[in-house]
Amino acid sequence: MKIDLEKCTGCGLCVLDCPKKAITLKDKKAIVGEECVECGACLKVCPVDAPISDDKPKPGCVTCGACPINCQIPPGKMGACHRYHNRDGELVRGVSLHFAEDVSDIVGPRPDPSIQKPLITAIGAGTTYPDYRPAPFVGKDKVDEVDVVTSVSEVPLSYSGIKIKIDTDLTLGEERSPVLFEKREVGHLCTEEYGSKILSIGGINQLTGKHGIATARCVSELANRHRLNLRIEGGARLKVQVGQAPVVNGELVEKMRVGCGSATAGLFAPVIKEAADEVIVIDSHITSLFTEHTAGTYLGKTSSGVHLKFRMSTPGRYFGEHGDGWGGTPIKDPRDIVDSIDMHIAHPGMTILITETTGQRVAMFRVTKGGGLEEIALSPKAQELIELIQNHCEPSRVSGIYVGGSGGSFRAGVSSYPIKLTRAVHGNRAIITVGGAPTYVLPGGGIDFLVDVEKVKAGAFAWIPTPATVAPIEVTMRFADYREIGGHLGSIKSVRTLREHFNRTKS
Repeated sequence: MKIDLEKCTGCGLCVLDCPKKAITLKDKKAIVGEECVECGACLKVCPVDAPISDDKPKPGCVTCGACPINCQIPPGKMGACHRYHNRDGELVRGVSLHFAEDVSDIVGPRPDPSIQKPLITAIGAGTTYPDYRPAPFVGKDKVDEVDVVTSVSEVPLSYSGIKIKIDTDLTLGEERSPVLFEKREVGHLCTEEYGSKILSIGGINQLTGKHGIATARCVSELANRHRLNLRIEGGARLKVQVGQAPVVNGELVEKMRVGCGSATAGLFAPVIKEAADEVIVIDSHITSLFTEHTAGTYLGKTSSGVHLKFRMSTPGRYFGEHGDGWGGTPIKDPRDIVDSIDMHIAHPGMTILITETTGQRVAMFRVTKGGGLEEIALSPKAQELIELIQNHCEPSRVSGIYVGGSGGSFRAGVSSYPIKLTRAVHGNRAIITVGGAPTYVLPGGGIDFLVDVEKVKAGAFAWIPTPATVAPIEVTMRFADYREIGGHLGSIKSVRTLREHFNRTKS
């Protein structure tokens, strides 16, 4: 890598972002050192296009093919990711393969199997409010010859919310845009994950804000798998129900993409190779151009002369844009993805297949003498590829992860020493469940947990106009640990006694 010193302004962005720390500033100009592996990070961050890539391999360098960057690693040096290094002309992983025992001290102790499942659930248990009261029910039984207790309570949580995952490549709106429920703000469009958009609804600031009651009701109803109408401010209208396909702007979304455009090219490369002379997979995140893509070149494809309008990330991978066209991009006519065709490389009659990552929209073209595109019917090989893509797309659906931070009423209901309970939970000596469903407890202080609401009985969540949501929370541990953390021993009843009592009540 070289620097055009006349262009360089000495802003220092390349110095900050170079993964190899190979760039320094001298007299307010960037200087590239021997650690450079041609990763191109400086090319991406420079506001004035001062770096100049030297495409010629350097003597002794090894080309790393572990990712699309293709670092040129000098002898004895590491690549940009600091994983692979050049050892005497051989590409070697810097860390050896780890076995389970190699990470056991980091993973920590695994929970005792006897406390994995609660003896009773908190659904129907009632609350501990005010905080100092013991939990409504503490059940005790033997599991694998171990005395186990489960303390349960339906807990009001002001620190709570829900993350809604919507499987779609359709554009919903700008990130951080407010999510509206009955015209009131209850959250925001958070981010995009692999083939999905994420809504963050609730949280303490929303619940204590102007529309707190609407927020609590929205979180509770979504967690209970009710169907709700939501809207993204400045964006899409949504109908969402956990466990069901989403509806975006009145359109039922049936397919979740198999992956981004680049992943599609890699997953189905042998079939793509035979489908057409060039294959373009349009995607709002990463659009692929197969003959340039690593998978295409690995299979012997050479440049087709086709150039795309999107901004290149790495060869064959182009950063897309958001819109309401093909693949969630602004492209309405698939031909518009092509910026130009170099007829010194391309030839009349060359075929180009253009598709979305779901395979739901597809078109095939033949290059004309003047470099234009004439639409033609799909060839049998192209049809085979599209069916393969479609058959590997999962049905689109909505899912929800309830997030809670356990406050005073839950912890006081379990123990007189809340810090001991917290430490027992983080030490895997006490297991938190919600309505019997497993949770993930976030590391760090406190007891903050996530639970898949589809694993909790529908209707188990509630809301109160403080405002807050209410979740059925259980904590299960060995009796000896319950006693050690200051559990309410006088509240313990055998599970058999509780069953007999509630059986009589039902009858």
